[in-house]
Formats: sequence, C-alpha cells, structure tokens
Amino acid sequence: MGNTFGKTFKLTTYGESHGTAIGGILEGCPAGLTLALEAVQGELDKRRPGQSAIVTQRKEADKVVFQSGIFEGKTTGTPIGFVIENTNQKSRDYGHIKDSYRPSHADYVYDQKYGFRDYRGGGRSSARETACRVVAGAIARQFLKDITFDAYVSQVGSAILNRPHQEIDFSLTESNPVRCPDPDTAAEMESLIREVRKEGDTIGGVVSCLIRNVPVGLGEPVFDKLHAELGKAMLSINAVKGFEYGSGFAGVQMKGSEHNDRFKSDGTTETNYSGGIQGGISNGMDIYFKVAFKPVATLIQAYETIDKDGNSVEVQGKGRHDPCVVPRAVPIVEAMAALVLADFSLRARTNKLR
Repeated sequence: MGNTFGKTFKLTTYGESHGTAIGGILEGCPAGLTLALEAVQGELDKRRPGQSAIVTQRKEADKVVFQSGIFEGKTTGTPIGFVIENTNQKSRDYGHIKDSYRPSHADYVYDQKYGFRDYRGGGRSSARETACRVVAGAIARQFLKDITFDAYVSQVGSAILNRPHQEIDFSLTESNPVRCPDPDTAAEMESLIREVRKEGDTIGGVVSCLIRNVPVGLGEPVFDKLHAELGKAMLSINAVKGFEYGSGFAGVQMKGSEHNDRFKSDGTTETNYSGGIQGGISNGMDIYFKVAFKPVATLIQAYETIDKDGNSVEVQGKGRHDPCVVPRAVPIVEAMAALVLADFSLRARTNKLR
C-alpha cells in the first residue's frame, strides 16, 4: 500500500479509523529546528471532529504525542515518530455493513484487492488518517517559516465566494465554522449544510489555497514538476475529485497574447495566470490552486446497494458523519501543500554550487 509521501522530507502514516491509534513517522526533517509543539496541536485542533454543529460529532481529543526525533524542543535529525490515540470509536455503528458495500466508498475495491477489509469506519481508507498529515504539515510549515499558506472554503454546493484572493481578508477564515473568509457567504454556506444535514444527505465544495513568499526554483523536471506534486498531494486526500492551479480550466477561453505573464525588470510578472509555477518550477510569484471535494458518500437515509454475494440489499447509514467535509479539509490542504514545498526545498539545496 502507498503509505509514504515525499522523497526527502518523507511522511509514512499508519493506523485505522477504529483501531487503537493512528500515527506517523516523519523522516528528513533537518536537525536543530526549534519546534513550537503548541502550534502543531493548534493545526490538529482545526481538523479534529466534533468542533462545531456542522461536522461529525465524533468526540476525539486528537492529542498528538511525540515519541522520537525531538529533544529539548528541537529536532534531532532522526525520524520523528508520533501517535494519536483513538478514544471515541463506536464500531457497532458499522456492523450492518459488514457484508455490504456502500456506494462510492472504498468497501468494494478493498475487498476485491485484499480479500478482506476493516469495515469499521472504512478502516485505512477513512479520512481519520489525514490527522497524521496535519501533524507532519505543521512541522513542515515551521521549517518553511517565511512561506505562508492560506486555505479557505470558497464554495459549498451552489454557495460561492466570487472574490479574487487579493481582496480576501484571511484573518476572517477562522471566524466561522465553515472557514469561509466572507461572513455573508459563510452564513449562506452554513445554512445550506444544515439544510442538507436535516435531509440525511450531504454536499460537496471547494477549498482554495494561496501560498506566498515562495522562492524561485522549487520543483524538478520532468516528472516531478511542482504542480504535478501538488496535484498528487491534493488528490491523495479523501473525497477529492479535482485540482486546478493558476488560470486552470478558465485559461482555455483565453488567447496566448492574453494568457502570457509578461516579465518586469526584476523577474516578477505583471499577471499570474501561471499560478506561480512555470515549467514545473516556482517562479517566485504567489501559488494558488483549488481543490474540489465530492459530497460525502455516507448518507443517513436508506439506499440500495449490494452485498458480498452480489445480492441487492437496502442499507442506511448510521453513526457520526460529516454532511460536508470542506470545513475540516482546510488544514489538510495546507498541510499537504507544506509537505510538498518542504520536500522540494530540501531537494533544491543540491541543485547547484552556491
């Protein structure tokens, strides 16, 4: 299984949704980095379940315990091991799907691939695994102290924040449970999520991200392009169905004379349709992208599916589930972006003699 992400700054995660714990091993972090461990926990708190009325009500403290690689508040250069205990599992909520496959879940494919699956909350395929990514990403952000990451919810269903990132006050992102930095749009999004939840249904959305103060030169030709690795990072997150950066799909409506980013004398560009990346390498301009999340597959309403023998059965979701994942996905998107840039930052140190 693909449990490791990165080549130099490398994260391996382990554990299942309803196991005793989840955790990770982070390799490649340079020695001597002073870590603000409360900041790591702060990022984890943004992702944890039960934080508001519009997310899953599973109550997990999600307290990270570091087991190695840190001494007297500094990294030692050895693997950083950490663990997060699962303390609020309700595995009985999943007994009714032991022999059935939930539509659009990993149930069927896991069973076919391995001949066995952990049906409790999806096991290894559960989004609970992403807590480990947030821990590692928070460490990466402290290594990349001059680079800023600002992700936010820009769309929930038909409720859309139509505003360029230059006009957004990112200090407002954490001012509401939806994590949309516009109060009016946030209220519309929250109302929609509550309405969908009452129906026992779910809704999807978009997380946008802006990365600033990125140095020139991050990214590798030909197959390890920066935007390709960012795409891989985002598409590895549960429920993600799409990724676009820079002008994205809207760029196909433009002519080359409009789309080309003309240089200024200092190497910056007048426009930034490239999204801060050219030839797969960062050019020093802001990197911006969008990540599309599908509606959560688990519905708290009856639906038809099949069991392991191919028989038609009716199943109804039980337990505690997010009606919309995007508010809790914001810190995950930032974490994965930070892991990508930390990895390329270390690799860039070997590119040329200084």
